[in-house]
Amino acid sequence: MIPLLLARFAEDFILFNLFRYTTFRAGAACMTALFIALVFGGRIIAWLRSFQRGGQPIREDGPARHLIEKKGTPTMGGVMILFAMGVSVLLWGDLRNQFLWAVLIVTFGYGAIGFMDDWLKVTKRNTKGVSGKAKLVAQASFGLVAAIWMHFILPPAIADGVTIPFFKDVLIPLGFVFPLFAMFVMMGSSNAVNLTDGLDGLAIVPVMIAAAVFALIAYLVGNRIFADYLQLNAVPGVGELAVFCSALIGASLGFLWYNAPPAAVFMGDTGSLALGGALGAIAVATKHEIVLAIVGGLFVVETLSVVIQVFWFKRTGKRVFLMAPLHHHFEKKGWAEPTIVIRFWIIAMVLALVGLSTLKIR
Repeated sequence: MIPLLLARFAEDFILFNLFRYTTFRAGAACMTALFIALVFGGRIIAWLRSFQRGGQPIREDGPARHLIEKKGTPTMGGVMILFAMGVSVLLWGDLRNQFLWAVLIVTFGYGAIGFMDDWLKVTKRNTKGVSGKAKLVAQASFGLVAAIWMHFILPPAIADGVTIPFFKDVLIPLGFVFPLFAMFVMMGSSNAVNLTDGLDGLAIVPVMIAAAVFALIAYLVGNRIFADYLQLNAVPGVGELAVFCSALIGASLGFLWYNAPPAAVFMGDTGSLALGGALGAIAVATKHEIVLAIVGGLFVVETLSVVIQVFWFKRTGKRVFLMAPLHHHFEKKGWAEPTIVIRFWIIAMVLALVGLSTLKIR
């Protein structure tokens, strides 16, 4: 909004020319989202407490200390993230950009699904919210709409293809199957972040790390000169998603201020489903779906731990891990929560560096 209003005066006031630059607007979006989250965070938490009697319901089959240490903490803190990020994107983003709106549809659509899930949990006072089947159908609907939309606005030569990291000319054509593939990328990313969100600060920092990587990828892929130099598939217009990623980082930083141990609020499904879906949508738009699996490798491992646990238990009646997802396994082994969280952050940072290396090694 601000760029559209002020850029027209750039010829008369040279300072206003800054609003034309993606890098300036990305920085401004990050700071704006952080400011909004910090200023309104306390009020949002107070509002969440007002209707959540007893806070988020805690799983009785989870680690025993959670029933004591996390009891009474409100959930649905994703509202804070989405509010701060949404306002910032509307202020600093180019609202004529179709990629921006496609990603916003996924983010807030998945956020609405998570909000409904959290709402049912806190009002019914149990850990069961929206049924798994209904949640997947809703996620598939939003994801498919966004996938079809992006299929039409992506360059025709690469619209239905999947790029392979480390190879400059490899593009696997999927044809009419691509929208379904893209939908599953968004759904998988969304649910993977959701499974990872189990300890204070565990999911939000890896999300910020992944968002920072994809802010750079979006900027490079959206710039023809940089894309050609790095031998990437250029996607005109996708650079605007760098503003979105920066707003996401700022809003997440603001949320982390309140989510730092001991957490004053949990993001809940409202936040985890939305943020995971956003990362998936950005990966599809930038044609870096497989790179997301590398950068977000922590989320992948957490998800695989659940799949392996369920599969092996149904097959043999025995458990591979003491408890799934993986972070609970280490809790059961006696690791302190901050130890698990910080070590997982380190792993997320290493994987992000590996993902970034794919931009140059081709």
